[in-house]
Amino acid sequence: MDRTMVETMTVPDDGSNRESGGTPRREGRIASGPTEAQRRFFSMQFTSTARGARSARRTTVRHLQEWGFPPAADVSCTVGLVVAELAANAVRHGRVRGRGFLLSVIYEANARHIRVEVSDASPELPPAAPAGPADDEESGRGLILVGVLAARWGAHPRTPEGKTVWAECPVGAPVRTRETADQVRAGGGEVVAVGASPGD
Repeated sequence: MDRTMVETMTVPDDGSNRESGGTPRREGRIASGPTEAQRRFFSMQFTSTARGARSARRTTVRHLQEWGFPPAADVSCTVGLVVAELAANAVRHGRVRGRGFLLSVIYEANARHIRVEVSDASPELPPAAPAGPADDEESGRGLILVGVLAARWGAHPRTPEGKTVWAECPVGAPVRTRETADQVRAGGGEVVAVGASPGD
């Protein structure tokens, strides 16, 4: 099957990145034969701060909306929580002075999942089976929550340094609405028909 890269672009800077320390990296989609938007993705660097982690979640929810998953949809809420937990772990446990973390979110339409990858500069991998925190502890539940929300997750060393922690969340078909299409056009993107509202 003929695979063609379509419309790789830089994420536009709407001012929110300056506030959080986020740095635009890349965004695009890949078409496979006559079926468009088989793979959508974005990748962005954030500062290893609580503000950077919050911005990572907001940025993800915004992109999911452009891809056809409204903010209140289960998919958006689930992926947003996974991003929030992995970003918080990168800030809390993977922080290296002067280094941020890299967030990549990939939507695989054929595989029906969204993959979240958070890379940081620390080589220490998280435990494969994280132990639950004591009842009086306020943190330590992040990867347990990720394990509940995601179909699967894991971690691997990153070249030349650091690690990547990833999770895959199952999804159904996205919803294409007039509001979503208008937002994509306003951002300079091309509207891609990748799904329809239930009952259409």
